[in-house]
Formats: sequence, C-alpha cells, structure tokens
Amino acid sequence: MESLFNRLKAGRLFSFPGGVKPPERKALSNQTAIAALPLPDKLFVSLKQHIGVEGKVQVKEGDKVLKGQVLTASPNPFAVPVHAPTSGTVTRIGLHAAAHPSGLPEQTIEITPDGLGQWTTLSPIPNYAQLPKMKIIEAICNAGISGMGGAGFPTHLKISSKKDVEFLIINGVECEPYITADDRLMREHAWQIRQGIDILVHLLNPGAVLIAIEENKPEAIDAMRVACKDQSRYLVCPIPTRYPAGGEKQLIQNLLDREVPRKGLPIDVGVIMQNVGTCYAIADAIFSGKPLIERVVTLTGESLQAPGNYWVPLGTPVYHLLNQAKYVSSLQQKKRIIMGGPMMGFTLHTDLAPVVKTSNCVLVPSDQAMPLPPDEQSCIRCAACADACPASLLPQQLYWHAKANELERAQDFNLFDCIECGACAYVCPSDIPLVHYYRRAKADIRIQEQEKQKSDKARQRFEARNARLEREAEERKAKHAEAAERRRQAMQQPADNPQDKIAAALARVQAKKQAAQPDAVPEANEDKVAAAIARAKAKREAQQAQTGEPAKASALADDPKKAQVASAIARAKAKREAQQAQTTETVESASPAASDDAEAAKKLGLPPPLHALKQNAMQKRPTTHLKATLSPPKMPKLMTQTRRKSPCRGSRCQSESQARRRKGRRRT
Repeated sequence: MESLFNRLKAGRLFSFPGGVKPPERKALSNQTAIAALPLPDKLFVSLKQHIGVEGKVQVKEGDKVLKGQVLTASPNPFAVPVHAPTSGTVTRIGLHAAAHPSGLPEQTIEITPDGLGQWTTLSPIPNYAQLPKMKIIEAICNAGISGMGGAGFPTHLKISSKKDVEFLIINGVECEPYITADDRLMREHAWQIRQGIDILVHLLNPGAVLIAIEENKPEAIDAMRVACKDQSRYLVCPIPTRYPAGGEKQLIQNLLDREVPRKGLPIDVGVIMQNVGTCYAIADAIFSGKPLIERVVTLTGESLQAPGNYWVPLGTPVYHLLNQAKYVSSLQQKKRIIMGGPMMGFTLHTDLAPVVKTSNCVLVPSDQAMPLPPDEQSCIRCAACADACPASLLPQQLYWHAKANELERAQDFNLFDCIECGACAYVCPSDIPLVHYYRRAKADIRIQEQEKQKSDKARQRFEARNARLEREAEERKAKHAEAAERRRQAMQQPADNPQDKIAAALARVQAKKQAAQPDAVPEANEDKVAAAIARAKAKREAQQAQTGEPAKASALADDPKKAQVASAIARAKAKREAQQAQTTETVESASPAASDDAEAAKKLGLPPPLHALKQNAMQKRPTTHLKATLSPPKMPKLMTQTRRKSPCRGSRCQSESQARRRKGRRRT
C-alpha cells in the first residue's frame, strides 16, 4: 500500500482500456455559484429513490408535516427513509410519474408547501468520535442518505463492511459532459466535504484517502487540497479527462491498477468509494442533524436561458425547474428532457417527473447541439465499439445475441459486465442504440431468473410434499405391521384362565383399598361388626323368650333376611285368616234372603234376581279364589293368575244365558 500511495503522490497513475472524449460543454453551467430555487406549488416525494425496497408510509392524507419529518420507515436494511422537503400538508398519496426510463408511475406522497419552512426537531452529533460506530451508522441511515453519484446504493450498508479497507476513494471525477454539480459543490463547500470524509475515516479506518478529481476542474482541485492540507493521509489525485473515468471499476483501475472481480464489489480489492455529494450529506446529517431533503442539480442545455446549478428540494417537478431556468421551446422541434447526462441519462416521458436523490442533472439540449438520433442501420463490423469499451467486452457480439434473443449466449459474452456507459453507441457509425439492446436483454434475463426462482421454489414445495406423504405412508405401514405382529404374538400365547384373571383383578382392587385406607380403619370396621352381631344376638334371645320357639328363632337369627321374610309371611297369614272369617259371616247372613227371593221368582215362573245369582256364585266359589282374593298385595303375579283361573265369571255367564233361553221359550 505504501508503494502505491507514494506512486500516486508522485503523480504517476495507471490507466484503463477504451474510453472516449466527447465534447464537455461544462461551461454552460459552471460559471455561476449554486443558487436556491423558490418552492413549487406541489412537491412529489417518491417513496423509493435508491437501490432497495421502499419503506412504509408514516403519514396520511390531510396530515400536517414539518420540514425534515420522516415520511417512510422500514426495518429492512435495504430500505432508506424519505423526509418532507418542507413544511406543509399531505394532499395525496398515490401513483405519480417517476424519474425512470420506463415512465411507469410509482407511489408518491404529494405535499402542498405552506411557505413557512418550519423544521422538525433535529438531533446533531458533534461529538461523533466518542460514540459507538453503529450509533453513527444508524444516524446516517435515519438521515436517508444513499449514493448520490447515480447508483443510489444505501450508504449505511456500504460503510458497514467488516473487511479491512486499504483505500477510501472519494469520487469527484464527474466525467460526463454538461454535468457540473460536483464541481461547484467542491469549489464552494470543500470544508464540509472534508468533514464528511473525516466521519468516513472514523468509521472505516482506511490506510489512505484518495480524492479523485478530473483535470478539467482546477478550481475544485485547489479547493480540496486546501481543505485537506493538514491530513498527510489525504491525497488529492487529478485524473486525465477521459470518459468514463468516473466509473467505479474504471477509477479503481486508474488509481490502483486493481480490477474488481466479476460479480464482485470494490471491497473485494480493499476499496470503498463514495461520491463528494454523499460526503457533504453525511456531514450535514451528523453535525447539523439534517436529513437528505435537497441536493445540487445542474440545469443545463442550449434550450435554457438561465442554466446553472441549484439547490433543489427533492420532489420538485421538472416543469418547475424548466420555468426557473427559462426554457425556450422554439429551440426544440419536440420537447426533449434528459434526466442525467447525454451518455448515461434517459429521456423523460413527462415533465411531471420529480427530482430524486440520484438526480444530478436535467439536460434540455437544442436540436442543433444534440440532433435526434437517425434511423438504425446495419452493423458493418468495424469493431469501433470494441475499441471504445472500457470493460474490454465485445459489444457487437452482445448486440447480435441480444437482438436475436439468445440470452444464454449473451451471458456467455459477459453481458452483465457492461456498465452501460454508452461509449460503444457514441462511436458506432451505424447509429445503433447498443445500450438499449443490452438493457432490454438484462431485463429479460432478470425476469427469467425470477420466474426460475419461483419455479424452483414451487418444485421444492412439491417435492417436500411428496416426501412427506411417502413418509407418512411408511409410518402408517410400519404401525399396521407392528399391530399385526402384536396380535399374532397374542394369539400364539396360551389362553389364561378366566378365574385367574378375576382373582387377579380382585386382588388388585383389594390392594388399592388397603393402600387408600389407613391401618386403623379395618380395626374400627371389625369393632363395629362385632357390636352389631352382639346386638343381634341379644335381640334374638329376647324374641325366643317371648315366643317359646327357640329352635326356629335360632335358625332365623342366623340369617337376618330369612327372619324378615318369615315375619312378613306371618303377618300376611294373619290378615288372610281375618278376611276369610269376615267373608264367611257375610255370605251366611245374606244366604236366607237370597234363597227366599229365588224361590218366589221360581213360583211365578220368572228368572231369579241378580243378587240371588251373585249369592249362588259366591257360595260355589272355591277356596282358592278366596285365597287369591285374600292374598297380600305384595304378590301381584299370583293374584293375576288366580283371577284368570277363577270360575266365577264362567258361572255368572252360564246363569244369564239360561235365563235368556227360558225367557225365549215362554214368549214362544
């Protein structure tokens, strides 16, 4: 590293292949100081202004916001918040034209300024060196700072690298024609840029700091040398004017002769690179507590009467910039606005598109200075594009494969190593827009990769499901086999004696009872049983003394249930005998009267009266009927059977039928 540093200090640089030297045309805008613009009527703050994901909106329509207030937030590390450029009212949240080559609308927060410019509460960190590094990185992230050189990579991710950093390169080359925003920023705010460099050095601890500035910016070189003269490890390196010397890979190769590997990052070769505008924003965030809500934008082109560099609030629509720079529509046959430079910029579809964090230039050229591209012609295979390519690619081969949609072959020729600088298209004599073909092929490949990833995930889910189903089927099969084996073993074993099983169950129950009851409980139960037996014996002896039937009483006393049954039978017999005696007396008393009535009816030739027939039936009823009638109510089955077998009903019916026959003979 020391040898490289001494070589650079001596002014000896390396080089990179290819490159072109288009007309600079920087004098249109770098002759005046950076000016401020009045606020527009509406500000359109895009939610995503960097490489990564957008945050979640923290406001709603109708809310009052302050200058610098957070509008979006997200825990995703690739999300960078956006802030209100001024105080005002959120009038709408929805889709709006975006500063993008596709022209597709994006989610945007529309703010109507109130003209007060009232700031939210700011939190500067003047003693940053005494705080943990992660605290400073968090403050940079919360300030919404991303790369301001054009790529827009989140700054807090780039400076969070755990690898050792040999060189910190500050990119102030600004090689593209027309653009002078970094030039004027270094001229006027060199000290604040130096403060941002100090913060980065504190975070990264690099071996040396290289400040690269193109040779066509002598005033900026002098200003940065003055700002860094007290730091021996800070070196201002003038770079030869050649496009694209400001490219990340080209600048590293130009200074250190190190080539960033394919699909690699500068940190892989011990380098981290930051733009001068990013350094200014870092210093503003740490020492003033201000988030990134404005940036320097170059308004240039032959169609503007007041070109220059301006402090532009993020979200300012392009039409407001054109009005302030006095756009002359007569110098263009068709309104043409380019966001960026003539080499890598893109044409806006509408002037409603707002300025974002990566917008460093708005170019409005005249038709004479930058004519419309003519129709594309056939490639003549002159190889001029290959000579101009700074990445040492074969642009004509990439063109053929991209045009034929042979995406795999295009990747074989390292399509993604193309930095889209436009040098090949600039030198093409056939006016072929080569970069457009490359961009379209890259987009198609990304779409295919996304579809492939979705397909792979679906296939993995399908295979995992099938594996799970097979595993469950095998488990069920194993369970069934195990159950069948247990049944087979059970059938082969000799049958157990049921009496043994019952005895074992009774033994288990008895053991549980003994375990659950205390030891004193059985003794108490035995005492109670003995007392009950003694009382029963005493009662039995008393009954024997009264009835004089010692033998029978003794037999009944042995079984209490038999004693109860015998007592019940004795009571029933006594009751039956009493009923029989009463019935006999009633029949005997009613018999003379019934007999007299029957005799009288017979003399007159009439049938006997009903009560005589009943009396006769009662006298003829057998004893069994009386026994059934006098049986105790506790024997319902015996009573029912006795009634069915009683001849009472049959005798009565026979007497009535005889009476009817006699009556019929008399009538005849």
